[in-house]
Amino acid sequence: MVDNVPQQPDDSPDVRELGDIPSVEVISRAAVMLLSAAAERLGLADEDPATSPRRDLDEARRLITALAGLVTASAEYLGLHAGPLRDGLKSLQQAFREASAVPDEPGQGPGEKYTGPVR
Repeated sequence: MVDNVPQQPDDSPDVRELGDIPSVEVISRAAVMLLSAAAERLGLADEDPATSPRRDLDEARRLITALAGLVTASAEYLGLHAGPLRDGLKSLQQAFREASAVPDEPGQGPGEKYTGPVR
């Protein structure tokens, strides 16, 4: 154990080598992590996002932009995963616009340089 965190044995069936994981799964997992982190930073996990202690629109902007770049650049490889990831991204972009005291001009919001304007 390191820092009181139990370590899984290397021969555990739940442990996979990164090289054994298909690229679509790696990309999808990264996208889901970015999507989840952005939702947290928008305060969407709380009952009232406007008063969420985790709300940080500057951080949300960065995460949404990174997600947009990843999804746009890898859409051709994502197959059936592309649609739901694009939908989640668009929802985050709209939530960001609604949360902003002074909304960005169309095409200037987070990730919109990759996705085009979100209305």
